[in-house]
Amino acid sequence: MNDNTHPDAARQRRWRLVLGAAAETAGSGLLAGDDLRIDEALSALYDADEPGGLRGGSGASSPRVARWLGDIRRYFPASVVQVMQKDAFERLDLKSMLFQPEMLEAVQPDVHLVATLISLRGVIPAKTRDTARAVVSKVVDALMKKLEEPLRSAVTGALNRAIRNRRPRHAEIDWNRTIRANLRHWQESHRSIIPETLIGYGRKSRRTQREVILCIDQSGSMAASVVYSSIFGAVMASLPAVRTHMVVFDTAVVDLTEQLSDPVELLFGVQLGGGTDINRAVGYCQSLVRDPRNTIMVLISDLYEGGVEQNLLQRASELVQSGVQVITLLALSDEGAPAYDHRLAAKLAALGVPSFACSPDQFPGLMAAAIRREDVGLWAAQQGIVTARAEG
Repeated sequence: MNDNTHPDAARQRRWRLVLGAAAETAGSGLLAGDDLRIDEALSALYDADEPGGLRGGSGASSPRVARWLGDIRRYFPASVVQVMQKDAFERLDLKSMLFQPEMLEAVQPDVHLVATLISLRGVIPAKTRDTARAVVSKVVDALMKKLEEPLRSAVTGALNRAIRNRRPRHAEIDWNRTIRANLRHWQESHRSIIPETLIGYGRKSRRTQREVILCIDQSGSMAASVVYSSIFGAVMASLPAVRTHMVVFDTAVVDLTEQLSDPVELLFGVQLGGGTDINRAVGYCQSLVRDPRNTIMVLISDLYEGGVEQNLLQRASELVQSGVQVITLLALSDEGAPAYDHRLAAKLAALGVPSFACSPDQFPGLMAAAIRREDVGLWAAQQGIVTARAEG
């Protein structure tokens, strides 16, 4: 950037970058070098209707957009690049640019780009499909590396504690944990520990220890949540002690459980957009419950119900009363406070269904708390998460 250490000059330069060319006074020369390229990149997006602005939809615009994508990756940190790319797709007609393999290769892959490709998958031409799949695979691989181990460790640890054997036979005693638990019973005269509590290895059972049902709203506003849910669903499906179902819905319900072994293929089976019938989806998930006391159902939705609300509340009540742990995630993403139906969230809270937004980094802890059958609402409060409150 322009190396000018005078405080007033530096302040003027920053304001000039914020306000754009309209703030330039005749002959002021506030910007030079990299500052000019940064200003051009910002103006191309946020002053798109001006000469030199970005507009998609024509072959001639492609090289300019490709250069712009390269510039923002050069001059801005990754987090800012993701915001600018997202703004470009929303504000301008750039989605057609994604139909060109060379354009996809220039874009920085992120969750929002994956959501865009999924929503457009039906119209992406054949020449671009392999590139689009490669982009989605790259993002999925990166997310798996980041999120798999925390979730696997949290869930496995919670399951081990949940099935700890307190009345073990001699061959089942976990001597390390038993000794640690009984150190206060050391008998100096006998030079030994007299164990009052025996801790054993959890008895292996042929039946699934926990069933997890992910019920995911695939309306357009939930795009990032769908991507993260697919990753977490794939990880949990790989754990032998957890039976995981993944159900996505709009006005129809689709069970994608069989595709959990391949999260990339799973994402290409999602149809983002459309209406929302939460009642119908919860009804289908209710039919999957075999052992209520060992079932956790996570409804991921902004709760803008297009179906029969009263029936949805009745189903939620029946699930809770039967012993199913029902949790509503208003969003599973890093996008901040979500928009959601506060009234319906309050009604679900009154039935014992906690409703709150959750970041991907918080999700492993949430699942561990649910597996241990802790108060999930209390867990959320301890994390500083704001939950929906019951009416009245």
